[in-house]
Amino acid sequence: MTEDKTEDAHARWIDYRPEIKVLDCTIRDGGLVNDHMFEDDLVRAVYRTCVEAGVDYIELGYKASKRIFAPDKFGVWKFCEEDDIRRIVGDEPGGPKIAVMADAERTDYHEAFLPSEQSAIDCYRVACYIHQVPTALDMVKDACDKGYEAMFQLMAVSTANESDVRRALALVAESPAAGVYLVDSFGSLYSEQVRDLTQMYVKAMEGTGKDVGFHGHNNLQLAFANTIEAIVSGANRLDATINGIGRGAGNCPLELLIGFLHNPKFKMRPVLQTIEEVFLPLRETLDWGYSIPYAITGKLNQHPRAAIAMRASDRPDAYVEFYDQMINEDS
Repeated sequence: MTEDKTEDAHARWIDYRPEIKVLDCTIRDGGLVNDHMFEDDLVRAVYRTCVEAGVDYIELGYKASKRIFAPDKFGVWKFCEEDDIRRIVGDEPGGPKIAVMADAERTDYHEAFLPSEQSAIDCYRVACYIHQVPTALDMVKDACDKGYEAMFQLMAVSTANESDVRRALALVAESPAAGVYLVDSFGSLYSEQVRDLTQMYVKAMEGTGKDVGFHGHNNLQLAFANTIEAIVSGANRLDATINGIGRGAGNCPLELLIGFLHNPKFKMRPVLQTIEEVFLPLRETLDWGYSIPYAITGKLNQHPRAAIAMRASDRPDAYVEFYDQMINEDS
């Protein structure tokens, strides 16, 4: 019996789960670093990389309300208009599906979600906090009624009451959403917590055919490890970004994830080439990735906005002062 279990475990390690889907959110999450002001050449390079790397989805940005967010203060990927998307992806078949994020209470979804046959978008990922669940569910229904795939993204789960999360999951299970994402918004979760939460999500979706996904941030340098933990616990939708770019401490690096998954359809070389040619130069002008201030906000389970501001200040390395400030605010 012990020998059989060992052999089964070994088989799982050398094999791969074909149902796993990878979503690259380089442009969407990375856009939070520079107000979505990426030039077309960079966005096109990321899209081409995802085509060559075999990535399943690419998320290009947000479908934000122009009543709330002034277009002259943000790049086009804050709004993901059809012409902008088509200018990047063209009409070439066989590329990754196009995803866009829509925040609850920040998207004019009844007007902004066109009928799917008129759109280059394949999937809407509807993001909300726990108090916005009813609005998000209506957004999911609207997207599905119009012919899109819709995923439900419950943000900042580390700050939510467990009973509220369970109720939200029960409502998602009854909705037309294709699945639900566990989102470690503050990069504060440890692997044991990711395991327990992923198993909770999987159990809640049992019998519905809905997927569970995971989106991690790297405040505690655990985004990749936590993504692996989510995979082992049953998550089949996985987020990553090229070179880990993303808000604050960034995300699970795409190059690490596709190297781990063993599926021969994923190719690491085009990702490495884009890192070398595009993202290393980009690091000279944009700040992202692990640093002590982000570790402090992650440890305290707080939004990284204070750390982002500190990194942009004239004293970005005043770690002890920042720590004392955050501890006092948290107490």
